[in-house]
Amino acid sequence: MEMIAALVFKLVDGASCEDFKEAGWEGQFVQHNHGLFWTDANGIPWSAKYIACLGDPITDLTEDMAAEQKARTTYEHLIACTDDECVKDTLRFLWEREVVHFQRFGEMLNTVQEWMANSKHCWMGHRTEK
Repeated sequence: MEMIAALVFKLVDGASCEDFKEAGWEGQFVQHNHGLFWTDANGIPWSAKYIACLGDPITDLTEDMAAEQKARTTYEHLIACTDDECVKDTLRFLWEREVVHFQRFGEMLNTVQEWMANSKHCWMGHRTEK
């Protein structure tokens, strides 16, 4: 989020109220000036409720993987919406990072599933017997 915020800040740095109006961001300018306010593309404020944690490693890792895929798709959509090569380069970097994060979470999910299948240890109240 910080990298996207920095990218947006650089894009609007020095923009006038008229520039914001032309971009359809008049409300953003009126309410926040050049300050960044975490919203989605529809203006819905960011909330911690977007982050799910149920305390089960398989569920939580699967949730993490889904979040990485959603971010990857968002970057693809953003790349398609700009012709600025510097912006595209930044978004491609972030896209690649999401792919790697997805892969690492997937590897850890496999590790946890193997451990749980081969373990007599109690995990979160679940006992696996062999």
